[in-house]
Amino acid sequence: MFQGFDRTAPAFFAELAVEMNKSWFDRNKQRYVDQWVTPLTALLDEVAAKLTRSYGRLALGKPKLFRIYRDTRFAKDKAPYKTHVAGVLPFVKELSGMPLYVQLGLEDEYAGAGTYFFEDDRLAAWRKLVAADKSGKPLVALVTKLRRAGYTVGGHDDYKRVPQGFAPDHPRGEFLKMRGLTAGFPAMPRGLLHDRKLVGWVAGHAAKVAPLVTWLATNLKK
Repeated sequence: MFQGFDRTAPAFFAELAVEMNKSWFDRNKQRYVDQWVTPLTALLDEVAAKLTRSYGRLALGKPKLFRIYRDTRFAKDKAPYKTHVAGVLPFVKELSGMPLYVQLGLEDEYAGAGTYFFEDDRLAAWRKLVAADKSGKPLVALVTKLRRAGYTVGGHDDYKRVPQGFAPDHPRGEFLKMRGLTAGFPAMPRGLLHDRKLVGWVAGHAAKVAPLVTWLATNLKK
């Protein structure tokens, strides 16, 4: 069971940011596993169990954690390690939309759900759905409701202009320019990182945004 991240856990990433070398990381790898990997996996496992009802027939898969090693081949920043831990709660099948993404560490704490970037074939389908009143208007209503509830809903690195083939002044131009759609949760309350109550907080917000993720998963099929 998840019992909260240890109060000394943040020190690991603070030290890693200074050291940034294999020798130091190898000596402290078990510390990373114990303080971050194991509790995050437990957190995602418990949240998954609480989300079963929210997704119905869309079965949730096992949690997946991202590697701490950075791909520096094409990056100006050659630091070999990330200064955060991150994991996702995916669907069993390969569907558009991620029920949960959690990132914790030196950078801002973040939890959210959705699709960061649409694949090319799904991007085309997304635009058709957005443009059509029958599917576009309900989507906007869903996004508006979540925004009013305090969720940060939108795209990332979106296009500057409405794509060709659609009216430049289309009423859903904001959505036509999107390259993805995610819903970020409100800021995590102070101290919750170290408390078992984090399970309920994450699960509660993940359930609130589940209708948006369900829309993505059921409408943007390959």
